[in-house]
Amino acid sequence: MDDKIYILVVEDEPEVLDSIVRDLDIFESFFTIEMADTAEEARELIQEIYEKEEQIGLILCDHVLPGDNGVELLVEMQKTPETLKTRKVLITGQAGLDETVRAVNEADLKHYIAKPWKKEDLVNIVKELLTDYVIENTENPLSYMQVLEGERIAEHIRTGGGLTDK
Repeated sequence: MDDKIYILVVEDEPEVLDSIVRDLDIFESFFTIEMADTAEEARELIQEIYEKEEQIGLILCDHVLPGDNGVELLVEMQKTPETLKTRKVLITGQAGLDETVRAVNEADLKHYIAKPWKKEDLVNIVKELLTDYVIENTENPLSYMQVLEGERIAEHIRTGGGLTDK
């Protein structure tokens, strides 16, 4: 794999953060999982990742955080060229309808996951969104087939996507 792609999890409750990361362990050999407990810490991590010219494929972000809330962070990411393509998921039990609508409309929110979640649902959503990201943003999606949606990646390659002679 030529591309280093991160999953960023932003959650201020340590036990919830641990649970999300534990549920995503099947992705760890292909994607680096970074964690932040505030929007400010997430911004610092985002900056560090992009200074290394690496990518954030997915952010899973809680709504209620100390300081700026998760919707603010996701909207900000949508307005920043480096994080525009990042798949964004709001994972929370406390976002109101207005904030959720704002996230959908202004942050290109791909999913809303209510707490508590089912591991299978979380894994399937992450797999789908990372497959989308890899197909659209990497030159060689083949190396991700065993952990993501292999049939979709194979179809993408079969129809002329990826594995180019650049």
